[in-house]
Amino acid sequence: MQTFPDAFLREIPKTDVHLHLDGSLRISTLIELAQKKGVPLPAADEQGLRETVFKDSYASLDEYLRGFSLTTAVMDDRESVERIAYELAEDSFAEGVRYIEVRLAPQLHIRDDFPMEDVLGAVDSGLNKAKEEWNRALAENEPEYDFGIIVCAMRYCNGHFSPWYKSFFETHRYSDPEEVMRLASLELVRGAVKIRDSQGLRIVGFDIAGSEKGYPASNHKDAYEYAHKNFLHKTVHAGEAYGAESIFTAITKCHADRIGHGLLLFSEEDIADPDIADKKAYAQNLANYIADRRITIEVCLTSNLQTNPRFRDIREHSLGKMLEAGISVSFCTDNRLVSNTTVCKELRLALDNFPISGRKLRDIVVYGFKRSFRFGSYREKRKYVRSCIDWYDSVAEKYGISD
Repeated sequence: MQTFPDAFLREIPKTDVHLHLDGSLRISTLIELAQKKGVPLPAADEQGLRETVFKDSYASLDEYLRGFSLTTAVMDDRESVERIAYELAEDSFAEGVRYIEVRLAPQLHIRDDFPMEDVLGAVDSGLNKAKEEWNRALAENEPEYDFGIIVCAMRYCNGHFSPWYKSFFETHRYSDPEEVMRLASLELVRGAVKIRDSQGLRIVGFDIAGSEKGYPASNHKDAYEYAHKNFLHKTVHAGEAYGAESIFTAITKCHADRIGHGLLLFSEEDIADPDIADKKAYAQNLANYIADRRITIEVCLTSNLQTNPRFRDIREHSLGKMLEAGISVSFCTDNRLVSNTTVCKELRLALDNFPISGRKLRDIVVYGFKRSFRFGSYREKRKYVRSCIDWYDSVAEKYGISD
């Protein structure tokens, strides 16, 4: 049986295309910024925060999400956001991740003196600074470090989410709340496209996150249609807390190029539509369609175990069935701080618990690069992907990793 040394996993070029900025701060930076801004924390040191907030395991999704109220509270000015983005890129690059797509919900961070242009500009600036620094030290033929930015809308939101949302809901106080939510996501994607085109920021994708049940992605189809018409790639959080229907809607109504999580793709008990008589066949047909269309699923193993109490044994995760179905997957961290993970940890978790050969691992890693939303021309992307494949093969040869 093929073994994969930790050193090999660190050296191969990798991607992380499902990576939330507000879930991936350095804990030391959170403590420093909280002290500076007067944001109360439940503990004053790293150990205390890891015992009370950022734990290895969580009792529920609500407990998992608790830490985000702390991280977003310190992400309210350009200097802080730029620093957090820079450090995230550094931490990712340091473990051999060559390409990251960092996602955030800008509307959570907007303030009167910190407009969306500055929020996204700060993220782009921080990531680009790290990219330039790391690329100066590249060896010959070594693939460069790079990044993209994905903007996230919220399936559900209200005026308590942030000052921007409060103002937006007050402005539309005579409208139905669901209509205001749709307008908020449309406003976000319009702004993202305009900022991308006018300022050249590396904004590469649009996403929607938040509670799935009761808030289908199709409610935001106008925003996705706008992204589609303006050549902004689309990914959708789907199948994380709701079943195959959520994934189907993401693909058919929102033009999804990738799916975030997809955990419940094969879960028959999570299919609620009474018109679907054969639930097993429905899930399998959807899986076949996803595989055939090469719609990549952004798999976040650790996060899924932490947020879904049904899956306490990693071997119960749907990754095994995804691989059997021939679905394109890419291993991602989701939230490096909140989930206390890295890409190398995610790879190790997968390799230790699922039948993944040397050839299959290579395919999975390459999918991350091929199905990325990388900024620039198609020819540039192909050249970049080729350089990553060649570097992977050279590392595999060094460690004797075969098919």
